[in-house]
Amino acid sequence: MLHIIRTDSDNPDFRELVRLLDQDLAIRDGEEHAFYSQFNQLDKIRYAVVAYLESQPVGCGALRAYSEDAVEVKRMFVLPELRGRGIAGQVLTELETWAAELDFTHCILETGKKQPEAIQLYQKAGYELIPNYGQYLEVENSVCMQKKIK
Repeated sequence: MLHIIRTDSDNPDFRELVRLLDQDLAIRDGEEHAFYSQFNQLDKIRYAVVAYLESQPVGCGALRAYSEDAVEVKRMFVLPELRGRGIAGQVLTELETWAAELDFTHCILETGKKQPEAIQLYQKAGYELIPNYGQYLEVENSVCMQKKIK
């Protein structure tokens, strides 16, 4: 049975899952990885979740305040061997619930064109494409999305 905890970026299980995420993204992003990694530092994450299957950490995600009413979904990851079991959807739902409890009305996110399974997950969860925002404005590989949660 899947169990999800709320934590922050100091959690060692969260940090290890993010290390694995970064390894995966380095391969997918290639030369663009250095650009993206500068926006994914762990020192500022106050809202993170870790999903456990039995006692093993298997997935994670995080939130970062973006504006007064929007929070950015960050650092979504599920171990490759466990993908396709609905874990990412449950992590995303927990993040959205937490964001609503914190009085945010929208979740926004950025993902890459080289991550079609992530795009599919977000679309299935009700996210819609929006123009690229912030540091992603002129980035051709970036796909930005939004969902109203409140």
